[in-house]
Amino acid sequence: MIEHIDLSLINWSRAQFALTAMYHWLFVPLTLGLAFIVAIMETIYVRTGDVEWKKITKFWMILFGINFAIGVSTGIILEFEFGTNWSNYSWFVGDIFGAPLAIEGIMAFFMESTFIAVMFFGWNKVSKKFHLLSSWLTAFGANLSALWILVANGWMQYPVGMQFNPDTARNEMMNFWDVIFSPIGINKFLHTITSAYVLSAIFVVGISAWFLIRKRHILFSKRSIIVASVFGLVSSLYLVWSGDGSAYQVAQKQPMKLAAMEGLYNGQKSAGIIVFGVLNPEKEYTNDEEPHLFKMEIPKLLSFLGYRNADAFVPGIKDIIEGGYEYLDENGKKQSAISTDEKIERGKIALASLAKYKEAKDAGNDSLKIAHRKTLEENFQYFGYGFLNDPKSIVPNIPLVFYSFHIMVALAFWFILIFVLALYFVYKDQIVTKKWFLRLAFLTIPLAYIAQQCGWIVAEVGRQPWVIQDIMPTVAAVSQIDTRAVQITFFLFLIVFTGLLIAEISIMSKQIKTGPKDS
Repeated sequence: MIEHIDLSLINWSRAQFALTAMYHWLFVPLTLGLAFIVAIMETIYVRTGDVEWKKITKFWMILFGINFAIGVSTGIILEFEFGTNWSNYSWFVGDIFGAPLAIEGIMAFFMESTFIAVMFFGWNKVSKKFHLLSSWLTAFGANLSALWILVANGWMQYPVGMQFNPDTARNEMMNFWDVIFSPIGINKFLHTITSAYVLSAIFVVGISAWFLIRKRHILFSKRSIIVASVFGLVSSLYLVWSGDGSAYQVAQKQPMKLAAMEGLYNGQKSAGIIVFGVLNPEKEYTNDEEPHLFKMEIPKLLSFLGYRNADAFVPGIKDIIEGGYEYLDENGKKQSAISTDEKIERGKIALASLAKYKEAKDAGNDSLKIAHRKTLEENFQYFGYGFLNDPKSIVPNIPLVFYSFHIMVALAFWFILIFVLALYFVYKDQIVTKKWFLRLAFLTIPLAYIAQQCGWIVAEVGRQPWVIQDIMPTVAAVSQIDTRAVQITFFLFLIVFTGLLIAEISIMSKQIKTGPKDS
């Protein structure tokens, strides 16, 4: 199907999309969480009438607005790239992937843009309760935007609710609700937004700690820390729970990603989960080198988390490539996994059947058309493998996924500790005197952003080479455009996005140094 594959074009297109997505995700998490924190603070103001809470609300609302305004631009560019750099993908699944994005634009975006105006400019023009309602609706609108985008991403990880139409060579949506309520999509949404809430809470605690270090706005800072720490602690605990759900879904639907997350080359029964480890750079799935130079693990936990059975077999990279291990299908029946070589062969049969179907259709041969369509449908689940030639190509970048996953998990528990200590020191009225903790809290802000980026690296690099799991690899999804055009726009975006980031940090830093103003 693909006569010539320009690897340089693929790599530059992936790099450009990764650049845009990672910059975009520097802005989005703070928007998602800070909107709710602001709404909570304003709720306290409306209920108590304490003007100090109004001052607190207005300060964090301004930082929310700065971040929201700059973050919108990167998101718009990200969506345009589906048409410019990934047009084959957009054609192949546009009927499905486009629906959540359209809903996001029509429903959530307009909901945000309508009520955000009241939120910022309606303080003395509408009643307190209506203004409060606008703040809450802005927060819900921002999170609804995330819902539709993450549902679309979850569908790419586990395509459901669709049927391939050989007449158009496109996938068509058959069940909207299957797409929306896909278990991977729901888990991805819940896990992603709660991670954003944790980042926002860390941001508020860290900036408040900065004020306390300088002995400024003491009451403001204490109250901000209480709200953010409670919000962050609850979110962190839920984050752990949703992370468990996400890992379970990965084990069921994307076993290669799970193997990469743990650096698991050879499958094991009663597999343990690695708490800390260093990969052996010499290890390949084809040699007998030890996978890790050093590791600390909790016995049986990976089997339990991945399969809800402490003695379950967890396939490794070698097992997934060579096949032969047993697993339970969606109906609970035991199946024997086939090798990647066989999947590639079946994928090529699917591609050939599609071509023969079109020939039979053009020739008006209905019997051949029916036969080829049946062969296509029997092998369609391996359709994407037909574009591959080497079984090794289904192995993602193991070190990048492994270290990103473990950094993300370690930081999640660090954030829980920060929230617990913050609440404890406020309760004991010692928060102002604990300079070491205040400095730690402030320095934790960049760690929250690192954890966010690590999470997306695990999710997206871990599923390579797939754009749509098992159905379409990156080699088939990319637009056939000039590589130099992608290179030029890559560096243009790098300059523009870096400028936006510097501008945001500069504006927000200036606003923070100015501090809250009296209402």
